[in-house]
Amino acid sequence: MRVDGRHYRSIWLAADGWAVEVIDQTKLPFAFSVVRLGDLAACVGAIRDMVVRGAPLIGATAAYGLCLALRHDASDASLEAAYRALLAARPTAVNLRWALDAVRGAVRDRPPDERAGLAYARAAAIAEDDVATCRAIGRHGLELLQAAWRRKGGDGPLKVLTHCNAGWLATVDYGTALAPLYLAHDAGLLLQVWVDETRPRNQGALTAWELAAHGVPHRLIVDNAGGHLMQRGEVDLCIVGTDRVTRQGDVCNKIGTYLKALAARDNGVPFYVALPHSTLDWGIADGLAEVPIEERTASEVTRIAGRAPDGERLAVEPFPPGTPAANPAFDVTPARLVTGFITERGICPASVEGLLSLYPERGT
Repeated sequence: MRVDGRHYRSIWLAADGWAVEVIDQTKLPFAFSVVRLGDLAACVGAIRDMVVRGAPLIGATAAYGLCLALRHDASDASLEAAYRALLAARPTAVNLRWALDAVRGAVRDRPPDERAGLAYARAAAIAEDDVATCRAIGRHGLELLQAAWRRKGGDGPLKVLTHCNAGWLATVDYGTALAPLYLAHDAGLLLQVWVDETRPRNQGALTAWELAAHGVPHRLIVDNAGGHLMQRGEVDLCIVGTDRVTRQGDVCNKIGTYLKALAARDNGVPFYVALPHSTLDWGIADGLAEVPIEERTASEVTRIAGRAPDGERLAVEPFPPGTPAANPAFDVTPARLVTGFITERGICPASVEGLLSLYPERGT
């Protein structure tokens, strides 16, 4: 993606060839700032504190976190300690474990003096794979949007609702749920994107920032407006991303996704989930029973960050002092509410049979 005319990915190696640089997403959309991650602790903190966020980007950052740990100490003990520290940073997104397993598997049985180099090579491959995967998701999603546009008969823009941020900021580039929208806009398809604010961290602001930078028409709405818009025929389809999908097709995503899926089902609005292969968790079936749901700090709910009229960034507390709050970061949408999955291999039903039709090797 481009920011002020310059192409960026969301993570890259620094000029020294070993440190990692990322966009500080806690500063967006008010300021564009690049942060250098020079050791394991910095990577753990960036993941935990949501300097980086989005399942694919978390995975790529964790992969480089292992690289930095091995560069400092390539022993078995260092490898395992770094693995555990990174895995604990965010428990819900399965890409984190997938990336850590990939890097650890590439170095585990190799001599210590080879491990850092092998780890960097594997981390780079993970990043490149994510870019190619998201580009392919965009192509398949574009076909879906074009078909929806043809069914609509050219009567006004195609109206798409999305939740949270599943764009290039959540991946290495392109995005998952937003990739089809970017390609559709570039292909000349008339769009109107409804952007959920996505409390409590307001990731909708990141989506609005991305879409504005790319020139995609959009409007911000409060989280509870989606059902109202669907009732009035103002949403043609929904596309969201995901942090984990079970083998039977249950979807774990940002809190509030389940309510959008319920409203979509009640109003006959197609509800699609865009995901890369790294987000599939073939080891579990029942998302509600088996996916760990991250409980984040209550202050994310009781405080709201923003910008004052004079440009100063501040956090306000609109609730009575001492108000207790719960903050589950994700919910689970059952497969029965999902119209289909948009993957790098194509589009399939949200079921074990549908997933195996695209990933038959997982059935053996």
